[in-house]
Parts: sequence; structure tokens; C-alpha cells
Amino acid sequence: MKRPCLICVVAALCAAGSAMAEMKQGTADLKSAGPIAFGPAGVLFLGDPQAAAVFAVEINDRTPAGDGKVSVAKVDGRIAGLLGTKPDEVRVADMAVNPASGNVYFSVARGRGPDAPAVVLKLDRKGELTEVPLKDVKYDKAVLANAADGKARADSITGMAFVNGKLIVAGLSTEEFNSTLRSIPFPFEADTKGTGVKIYHGAHGKHETWSPIRTFTSYEIGGDAHLLAAYQCTPLVRIPVSTLKPGEKVTGTTVAELGNMNRPLDMFVYTKGGKDYLLMSNTARGVMKVDLEKVGSVEAIASPVARNGTAGLPYETVKDLKNVMQLAKLDAGHALVLVKGEGGTHDLETIELP
Repeated sequence: MKRPCLICVVAALCAAGSAMAEMKQGTADLKSAGPIAFGPAGVLFLGDPQAAAVFAVEINDRTPAGDGKVSVAKVDGRIAGLLGTKPDEVRVADMAVNPASGNVYFSVARGRGPDAPAVVLKLDRKGELTEVPLKDVKYDKAVLANAADGKARADSITGMAFVNGKLIVAGLSTEEFNSTLRSIPFPFEADTKGTGVKIYHGAHGKHETWSPIRTFTSYEIGGDAHLLAAYQCTPLVRIPVSTLKPGEKVTGTTVAELGNMNRPLDMFVYTKGGKDYLLMSNTARGVMKVDLEKVGSVEAIASPVARNGTAGLPYETVKDLKNVMQLAKLDAGHALVLVKGEGGTHDLETIELP
């Protein structure tokens, strides 16, 4: 995976400055807690599934905060104490590390159900937890066209990533291909119609267009940006970012089947020992470390895979990591994991990249 050159970094920062200059001052009226992602220069993107909208917020957090480990036992209790509620009334919808500062951000629902109020929290490297203001801030907002409604509304936004100047948003729509990827230029433009996505699901033995992407990340293959996306039960698919055009349809390439009766939760790409890997947490199959050496050349899975069987890219299960609900890359050698413990509480831990 290629690294950005200095000229590209400077260009990205200039573009970010121009984008932030176009933001308006006011209140980002976030209705529900959903996925979060970072853009250039500390711009924070917030997904709001119930409103079927995405926000870009200037958070003024660009100063490196140090490289110490992050560790918070029973972080639910810390969050609940800050919000004046009980730990069992707190749900962490997503977690991300700001690459500009190294601070940790949480998308949190205060309460249960789709109408639970949403808050955004920051944990700095000294362990201080604070609420991120969404009033009187610079922000931008885009409402998603043809977003899923009814019971599927919660899956209108299932994941986000900022790639090459665009916010990629995964989720369900009311289009013919329900599974949708939206490539939204930043600053946001009016057209947020997505690209319908079809994949071959080996565990089900058929093509599918209705199942949402559960988690995804970006990865460069042969000099071109791709998405690596995981679905329920657990096909792993690669999709070229260049094919994501409003109103069109695309067929992803299934590069691995990682076992059924499972829901992928979170993922990111990292490098260790000169090789690239995908680290992915799951509900039933632990944390997987997928070797990406042949991700661009592996034969596509296009025929049924036996029940409980696997195929495609090689992987290993990281046996020491259990009950990992969220994970994020903390720095070049470490990951941050949110681990569910006894009694339903969660601990925030720093681990070495496996």
C-alpha cells in the first residue's frame, strides 16, 4: 500500500482549508448516534441513520496529543457519569482515533431505541473525557437521497470512510439494489444518490443486492483506491472506488468467505513486517487477521461455499482477543479495542498490532 507523498499531503491540507471555509456556522442537529470518520485536518464526519444525513464538523483538534497508551476500565461508567445517566443507558455506536491529534472520539446514544439522543465525546491522551460541542460550530450537512425507511432506517448508514476527497457512505436505500454506496464530494454537494452494489455470497450460494455492508475500509490496490467491505455471514468484497457513480450499479468481487452465522463489527488495515493486513472484529468469530498480499489477484468466489466453510484470502483468528466490539488503529504499532466484559460493561484497551 503506497503512502502519500509530501506534495499530496500539502494539497490535501489546502483542500481541507478551502472546504472548511465553505462551512456554515450554527448547530449540527444530530438526531441519532451512528458511524463516525475523520477527514483531512481533523474534520469529523458524523452519520445520523434516523435522519438519513451526514455531517462534517470542524472540531479544532489538530495538535498532536502524545503517544501514550489509552486504557479506561468500565468506560461505560465514565461516559454515564459525564452524561448524568446509568451505564446500561449508554451505547457506544462507533469509535475512531483522530489521526491529526491521536485523541479518541465516540459516537454515543444516551438511552435505548432509535430515538435515543446522540452525543459525541472526546477522550484525550491524558484520560480526560469531554463532550464535543455541536452548537455554534462550523459544519456542513448532506441528506441522503432515497434512504431506507421503516424498520430498515437504522441501516441507512452502516459505515463511513473519507477517500480521495470524498466521503464514502455505506447503507441501505429504497433503490432496486438496496445495498448502496454513496460517494459524496466534500464540501458536500446536493446529489447524494448512491451506487447499487451486488455481490456473490458463497455461504448463501447466490448473488445478493439487499444485504447492507456492515463495515468497510479503504485500501490501495495497483495504485487505485478500493474498498474492502464485509457483510453478514461473512463475505469480504473488494470494490474499486472509481466505480461509485450516482445512480449506477456495480458488482463487487468476493475475495474471501470467512464463515457464516456471524456479523462483522469493525475493521482497519495496517502494516507489519513489510506486509499489509486487515484486522476485523466479529460477533461470533473473534478478531481476524487477513493477509492482503493477494487481495488484488485472488480468484473471485463465484460458487457455493460449504456451510461453516471458508474460502479465498488466508486469515488467522487472534486467539488473545475476545469480545472486541470496536477497534481502531491508534498508531503504527498499536490498536485501540473496546472489549465487552462481565456484566455487560466495556473496557478500553491498547494492544500491540498482531
